Amino acid sequence: MRVLRRVLGGLAAAVLAACAPVPPAPQEALNEAAPAPMACPGGLPEGTRCLQGTDSAGAHYVVAMPSHWSGHLVLHAHGGPHLGPPRLQRSIEDLKRWSVMVKAGHAWAGSTYRQGGVAVVSAAEDTERLRRIFVRHVAVPVRTLLHGQSWGASVAARAAELFTPSAQGRRPYDGVLLTSGVLGGGTRSYDFRLDLRVLYQHLCRNHPLPEEPDYPLWMGLPAGATLTPAQLRARVDACLGLNLPPAHRSAVQQRRVHTLVAVLRVPESSLVGHMNRATFDFQDIALHRAGGGSPFGNIGAMYRGSDDDAALNAAVARYAADPAAVARFGADADPTGRIPVPVLTVHGIHDAVAFVELESTFRETMKGAGTAGHLVQTFTEDAEHSYLTDPAYPTLVNALLAWVETGKMPTPAGIAQACPALEARFGPGCRFVPGYQPAPLSSRVTPRQRP
Repeated sequence: MRVLRRVLGGLAAAVLAACAPVPPAPQEALNEAAPAPMACPGGLPEGTRCLQGTDSAGAHYVVAMPSHWSGHLVLHAHGGPHLGPPRLQRSIEDLKRWSVMVKAGHAWAGSTYRQGGVAVVSAAEDTERLRRIFVRHVAVPVRTLLHGQSWGASVAARAAELFTPSAQGRRPYDGVLLTSGVLGGGTRSYDFRLDLRVLYQHLCRNHPLPEEPDYPLWMGLPAGATLTPAQLRARVDACLGLNLPPAHRSAVQQRRVHTLVAVLRVPESSLVGHMNRATFDFQDIALHRAGGGSPFGNIGAMYRGSDDDAALNAAVARYAADPAAVARFGADADPTGRIPVPVLTVHGIHDAVAFVELESTFRETMKGAGTAGHLVQTFTEDAEHSYLTDPAYPTLVNALLAWVETGKMPTPAGIAQACPALEARFGPGCRFVPGYQPAPLSSRVTPRQRP
């Protein structure tokens, strides 16, 4: 009888979802073409049905429907951001990475977004548009979970803020799962990358080269610059010797690496990735997202950890953030915390790409919005950023669905205790740390004056 009630309850919810008014979206999906069948990538369960399409804004997407569907949709907002035009292959790769969602019985849908670059709200719009396409052309989910990974966590947070509160009838998203999230907001999460640029240029003097036109480092690169990632990597290797084992570097190279690692509090393995973001993403932000001004500054930042902090602080370039640029970029990239549905997060404690301390900032954001009661944060003993472990994600999805269904908030301890039971099905990898609390972001990233 209990099983029958659950089934009937799910059918009733599906009927209500089909009848409920569809909340306003940036662009209606009424005239969107239906997705077409495609061959599923490897690693998905037998019998999975895969679909692909391109929405009216130009974003490509992929949908996967398992043969034994739970009735739930996991709507995925991918990380990055990626520059350049959208490629369908991006969503195919995302489906392969997150195939555990399909293995757990849930439908999965992911968009490439309509454009590359650090554009959060437009990516949120594209994600919501895909949800509508799924409902109209694939199936009506009993529950829809919005999943944001890395930079996509900020996309998912903004989507939940923008669309969920205005919904009439049933809300479009029942719960939000944010994994390894860049959740400090664009105007705070990238401060350390400006620090990397000014410290690196002080030490290396090759980005820009002395013979190249000078430009403020918050710009990333000036408009029209032709520097490629491979060329940037060659400059970094010439200065730091990161392509060499430490024993084969010069004493000067090793000292420079030590200074960057000690002052920025990042492992040397992450320096190239952050330098790429501080170059090409910063160029996109300056030229296309912040109105030509700088949303980043380092006035008042006192760098510590070098062999001579006084000399270092006297020598590095200093930039003041432009208040108008901060406001413009923040309006797009900073979460407000006004999310009216359950939000569950997970973050590797030793993540060197998106620092775990960003979670502390996100909790303060939710508190400031009066929605701290909608947030549960979990942490794992991991250094990985792009993907944690197979059993972790079904454990979190189960906890979030139970929260949605019952209204009872899960606890980090309860989630940690539930995970091992899924290892027989999904493999080992339960590393939740229930008692962990992240320190403030200011303990990891050098504080500075703000407009």
